[in-house]
Amino acid sequence: MDERDGLRRIGRRAFLGQGALVLAATAAGSAAADDPTGEALRFGLVTDLHYADKDPAGTRHYRETRAKLAEAVAKFRESRPAFVVELGDLIDAADSAETEKRWLATIDAEFREAAPERHYVLGNHCVDTLTKEEFLGAVGQERSHYSFDRGGFHFVVLDACFRADGQPYHRRNFHWTDANIPAAQVEWLKADLAAAKGKAIVFAHQRLDAPGRHTVKNAEEVRRVLEGSGRVLAVFQGHSHQNDYREVGGIHYATLAAMVEGSGAASNGYSAATLRPDGSLVVAGFRRQASYAWS
Repeated sequence: MDERDGLRRIGRRAFLGQGALVLAATAAGSAAADDPTGEALRFGLVTDLHYADKDPAGTRHYRETRAKLAEAVAKFRESRPAFVVELGDLIDAADSAETEKRWLATIDAEFREAAPERHYVLGNHCVDTLTKEEFLGAVGQERSHYSFDRGGFHFVVLDACFRADGQPYHRRNFHWTDANIPAAQVEWLKADLAAAKGKAIVFAHQRLDAPGRHTVKNAEEVRRVLEGSGRVLAVFQGHSHQNDYREVGGIHYATLAAMVEGSGAASNGYSAATLRPDGSLVVAGFRRQASYAWS
């Protein structure tokens, strides 16, 4: 059985893990996201756009992500989320920093239309020929890891684009499987969650939930911090390009579908999350993106 077929079948079943209600169909997830009380907090999610002005390679259709993103932006503008998050690999690798900056300017101009407040998680392709400072400066974000509060909830953006020796990724000085969250950032995360006043949601590019080459090398250490805080409801991540879900230590880990994969509108993937005051969370997935509902 192909792994993707397995994931599609799982997407129609209920997960029996603690706190997982059901993996809903997209239409059901969209309906559940509507909240007439106006008390819910909404945010949008996209990942792995890999935008580039170059021909397709295998299943990756780089130029098409611009149109796919435009569809997602139109949906976000209708629902008016409090913010949108791009979970890494906004652009693909280029032969030069100048070309990559041009691709970044093109796709970020589209993304800026999604919502006034945007958050960018660094992916390995974001800094293939750029430095972190160059990427962040271009999108107008001060830091690669930080936290913020909205609607009584705490949100954390992580940066795993570091080598095992602690050196940050930049200009092809790394291999993408050598992803790490350095000790200083782990300590910052521990202190940040300890000081948080509400339940927390974490955003990452590289995976934190399952062993494999797409996973942060010290993921187990990071999970201990997340679980030990008693605050983290869910982690949203990308990098491996396919829908996947796991519950680990009472925390929901949702890996989201890559926008770059496949040709045509039907191959698109993005989502809109609704977080309610009681901590329940509904993720309405569109196109190829799975939908989730968690208590």
